[in-house]
Amino acid sequence: MAKKKETKKEIVTEEVTQVVEQPKTVVKEKPLPTQKKDTWEIKDRTYFLKGGKKPLSYTIKSTGIHWFDEEKGYERELKYCSNQRTCFVDEMKGDQRLEHIVFRSGVLLVPREKTILQKLLSLYHPHKNKIFREFKPEVQAVNEIDWLELEIEALNTARSLDVDMAEAVMRVELGSKVSEMSSKELKRDLLLYAKRNPELFLELVNDENVVLRNFGIRATEMGILKLSSDQRTFSWGSNDRKLMNVPFDEHPYSALAAWFKTDEGMEIYSNIEKRLN
Repeated sequence: MAKKKETKKEIVTEEVTQVVEQPKTVVKEKPLPTQKKDTWEIKDRTYFLKGGKKPLSYTIKSTGIHWFDEEKGYERELKYCSNQRTCFVDEMKGDQRLEHIVFRSGVLLVPREKTILQKLLSLYHPHKNKIFREFKPEVQAVNEIDWLELEIEALNTARSLDVDMAEAVMRVELGSKVSEMSSKELKRDLLLYAKRNPELFLELVNDENVVLRNFGIRATEMGILKLSSDQRTFSWGSNDRKLMNVPFDEHPYSALAAWFKTDEGMEIYSNIEKRLN
């Protein structure tokens, strides 16, 4: 009888090694510090002495001056040297050939090539906008537009004012002469005043005390009120009964205008108003 052969089955177990990839850590590079963009415009620049001064020659300081650096937190010495590429003494290298800064007939023209001098005058010099200023046509144009708009507003306001208000405003400028003017003369001078001093004119129009002062002056001129010779007391013109004392070192009609706002003053104001009308 044939024997069955036993076959051994070899079971081979493969070890599977699973490699788990670890996430890579990305190292971010630190950004380089951003440098401020130089916005300086290279062009010819003109500087004027303030106040319309025009001496034959005027020299401003080009050494021994300082500018406070907000970023560094301390004052830095300034100097204008023709052979240096900076006006800061702590950045200069080698010899320092000092140059004078001279205005001729009140004007200093600095060509575009002299950027260091321009920056010293326009940005850092302590006398900037005190002794001298840079001529900036665009700024002047904006200022002129603002002035023209203010002038138009003042003229339109002047046209719409009634006679009493016009008289009150012009009395500040002309005093008692206003009482002798015709309505046409008053209107003419009012318009001229508004054109000449638009800012002050608009302030006066919006100041209620101007009307009250004029009211008091008119009442005094017509004899309804009386102001003592020492300008310290107001009284009734008819019976000399005292109404108020003017505080020390105060204009009498300004004090009267303020008094008209009190309870007692409002009653007197109403009484005078009836007599004036």
